[in-house]
Amino acid sequence: MTQATTPAKPVPAHQRGFLGWVERIGNLLPDPVMIFVWLIGFLMVLSVIGSVLGWSASLPFAGEKAPSGGELKDGILSFEATSLFTEENIKRLIVDMPRTLTGFAPLGMVLVVMLGAAVGERTGLFSALIRSSLRDLPRPYLTPVVCVIGMMSHHASDAGYVVFIPLSGLVYAAAGRHPLAGIAAAFAAVSGGFAGNITPGQLDVLLFGFTQEAARIIDPTWTMNPLGNWWFILAIVVLFTPIIWFITDRILEPRLGPWAGQPDQDLQAELAKSAVTADEKRGLLYAGLSALCVIIGFAALALWPGFTPLIDEAQKGTAQLQPFYQALIGGFSLLFLASGLAYGLTVKSIRSSGDVVNMMGQGVGSLAPYIVFAFFAAHFIAMFNWSNLGPIAAINGAEVLKAWSLPAPFLLVCVQAFSSLLDLFIGSASAKWSAMAPVVVPMFMLLGISPEMTTAAYRMGDSYTNIATPLMSYFPLVLAFCRRWDKDVGVGTLLSLMLPFALAFMVSGMALTAAWVFFDWPLGPGASVHYSLPGAQ
Repeated sequence: MTQATTPAKPVPAHQRGFLGWVERIGNLLPDPVMIFVWLIGFLMVLSVIGSVLGWSASLPFAGEKAPSGGELKDGILSFEATSLFTEENIKRLIVDMPRTLTGFAPLGMVLVVMLGAAVGERTGLFSALIRSSLRDLPRPYLTPVVCVIGMMSHHASDAGYVVFIPLSGLVYAAAGRHPLAGIAAAFAAVSGGFAGNITPGQLDVLLFGFTQEAARIIDPTWTMNPLGNWWFILAIVVLFTPIIWFITDRILEPRLGPWAGQPDQDLQAELAKSAVTADEKRGLLYAGLSALCVIIGFAALALWPGFTPLIDEAQKGTAQLQPFYQALIGGFSLLFLASGLAYGLTVKSIRSSGDVVNMMGQGVGSLAPYIVFAFFAAHFIAMFNWSNLGPIAAINGAEVLKAWSLPAPFLLVCVQAFSSLLDLFIGSASAKWSAMAPVVVPMFMLLGISPEMTTAAYRMGDSYTNIATPLMSYFPLVLAFCRRWDKDVGVGTLLSLMLPFALAFMVSGMALTAAWVFFDWPLGPGASVHYSLPGAQ
C-alpha cells in the first residue's frame, strides 16, 4: 500500500519571478547591525592577510603632513596594510571605544538636528503643513503638487509615509479621481524621489557625515557642507515632477479605469479629520514667522558689518563660508525648534517646558536603533582606517581606473547602479553608504571627482529602487493603504503600479548624473564636480 504524498505548497504569485527571488534573498539577509558585525570580522581577517602579503600603495604628495596612517618621505605618501591584531590596534579598539562612538560625525549631527525636528513633528506642525498643502487643490494640478510636497515631506521624517501617502488617496477620491493613482504618485514622490528636495535637510546632514569620515582618509582637512548637493537635489524635483505627472495621469489612471466609488460618509469623515482648523492655520502662520526670524538671524551673523562670526575672514573665496556651512547643522535644529514651539504654543500641544523636553526625549528615543547601528558603523570605519586598507584600495583602484581611461560620467553612473542594486536587498540608505563611502569617496577624490559629486550619484541610485522592492520597510504599509480602496490589491499589483516610475527614474537619474559631470555644473554653494587634493603634485 503506497503512502499518499502531500502535494507541494504552491508558491504565492508575489514570490515568483525576479522580484520574488529578490524578496526571498532579501529576507535571508540579517539586520544591518549584524551586517556590520560580519563586515568587521571579515575586515580583521583581511587586515592580517594584507599585512602578511605586504599590500601597499603610494602617490606623489607635496603636503607637509601625512594623513593618518600614511608615511610621507621625499614627496611620496605611502600606506602599508596593518593587521588589526597588533598591540596598538587592540589597545585602540578597547581603550578608545567611547571616543570612537562619540567622535563619529554622523551621530552628533543627526542627534542635533533631531532635537529640533522632534518638536516640529510631535507638536503636529509637519502634519498640519502636509494637510494644509493638499486640501482644495484643483483636480488637474493634483499630481504635480502631490509630487513636490511628497519630495519636500522628507523633512517631516516618517510623516511623509504615515500621513501624506494615505491623505493623497483621500484627496484623489474626493476629487473623483482614482485613489490608487494618488497613492502611487505620492509613494513615487516620497520614496522614489527620496534624493530630491527643495531645500537640504536631515538626509543631507546624515549622508555627508559619512562622506566626511571617508574623505578624511585621504584629506584630513575636508569638511562637509550640508548645502553641497542643493542644486542637484533641486534638479531632481524639477526632473521627476513632470515624469510622475505624465505616468500618473497618462498611464496609470487610464489603466486603472474610472473610479466608481463615491465620497461616502466614511470618506467625508476622514476628510473632515484632515481639515486644518483655525488654530492650526494660526499656528502655521506663527511657525512661518518664527522660521523667518531664524533665517534672518543666521543671515545677520554672516553679513552684519563688523560682526561676522559665521565668516572666516582669514580665508579667501568660498573657504570663507566654511563656518557658515558647518553652522547649518545647528541652524536646521533651531529652525525646526523655533517653528515647532510657535506652532505648539498656538494649538496648545505645548503647555509647559516639560512638554518640550519630553518631545526632545522622544525624538532621541526614536533614534535608539540608529545609535546601535552607529556604534558598529563607527567601529567599522575606524578599523578600516587603522588597517590602511581604505587608502590602499582607493589609490590602487584609482590607478586601475586611470589606466582604463574611463570617462567620469560612466564611473559615477556605475556607482549609482551599484547602490541601486544594493537597495533591492538592504533598505537603509545610511547603512549602505557607511559601507561604500570609505572606498568609493577616496578613490574618486584621487580621480579628481569631489566627495559631493560621489555622494550625489549614490543618493540618486539609492532612491529609485525603493518603490520596486517589497523589502522596502514601508512597502507593507503602502499596500495596506491601497487595500483601504481595493481589497484585492496584492504585492504584484502595487509593484506593477510602481515599476513604470522606477524605470523612468532610473533612466532619467543616470542621464542627469552623467550630464552633471559632463557639463561641470555646480552641485551647490561652494561645491563643484571636480576635486584636487591640497598639496598634491
